[in-house]
Amino acid sequence: MKHVLALSTLYPNPVNPRFGTFVARSLEALAKRGDWRVTVVNPIGLPPLALGRYRPLADLPASNAEGGITIHRPRFTLIPRIGARRNAAAIARACLPLVRRIHAEAPIDVLDAQFFFPDGPAAARISREMGLPLSIKSRGSDISFWGTQDFARSQMLDAASAATGLLAVSRDLAGQMAGMGMDAQRITVHYTGLDRDRFRPLEHTQLRAQLSRELGFALPDNAPMLACVGALIERKGQGIAIAALKHIPGARLVLIGKGEDEARLRALAASEGVADRVHFAGSLDHDMMPLILSAADVMVLPTVNEGLANAWVEALACGTPVVTCDVGGARELIVNDTAGRLVERTATAVAAGVNAVLNAPPEREAVAALTEGFSWEANAATLAAHYEKLAGAA
Repeated sequence: MKHVLALSTLYPNPVNPRFGTFVARSLEALAKRGDWRVTVVNPIGLPPLALGRYRPLADLPASNAEGGITIHRPRFTLIPRIGARRNAAAIARACLPLVRRIHAEAPIDVLDAQFFFPDGPAAARISREMGLPLSIKSRGSDISFWGTQDFARSQMLDAASAATGLLAVSRDLAGQMAGMGMDAQRITVHYTGLDRDRFRPLEHTQLRAQLSRELGFALPDNAPMLACVGALIERKGQGIAIAALKHIPGARLVLIGKGEDEARLRALAASEGVADRVHFAGSLDHDMMPLILSAADVMVLPTVNEGLANAWVEALACGTPVVTCDVGGARELIVNDTAGRLVERTATAVAAGVNAVLNAPPEREAVAALTEGFSWEANAATLAAHYEKLAGAA
């Protein structure tokens, strides 16, 4: 059995159980195969004085096992708001002694960075020190945002040059990486996974009544229901979806997620005269997502950029068409009108896209069939083949 050590700054823990759940699901599916032992190093950034919201993080256990994986949480010094350019070096310093110890106990065949920044540059330092094959994965904002910051772009390109292989969550993102100057021949597209037993079309009978009881707001069966999944931040576009409601008669918009934009979004809903039709559900347990997505008529996400949003895949798997912007890997999923519509990032365009779907709703089973190639088993198989190639090149 070969051994991969995955470095991931986002990974679920008791304080933030929803951080990096997609990372955990992918690595757990890999471990379940039985041909790769998986160890996770999840560095925790703490300021010199770990007070306030940092105190629970400081109290996290140094290691634990979950899903067939041992998870280690070394601490590194974090300087809030101004320390981004130093984080990769700080992470590498904190993790290197631990990685050496793990390697001595169970030799590591591949070192894997689950995000391109800051994980990638940190892992590249460790890889160079220890002579380990290195994989780095890009997921979207690590390229679209950090790639525009000169210091981060420089660190990422240096890390890419040190990597044995690279992963991207969509073909579009692989193209962006190559456009930055990364070697296209070393980039493998690695699509997200999907729990096919949970994310599937569910019967609508009584579904909205159940959600109304559990969420505390009415979702009538005779009104169109729109679901928007994502952190409440400007780039996700919830404000555009709210403004679009004026042009979608009777529709209810359910916002799933929390974030710094919530107060502004509530004020916007009031000023647009649609506050009674916008519902803030907050962060929900992932077990609720198949219910909400199956109950919705449309999943709407007027986002600035994505790699390939898990929410797109999960909505389609539930038989719910998606209205989103032509960004990232959207064209790789929204391939026809059955899947939904790709629209401009304006309220008018979003409303037109939603109304087009509502006026000619596709069969839910036909929508769900578009995700037949997505599963955590397929995700793990691609990942295992990628790691085998890198280990063989060492």
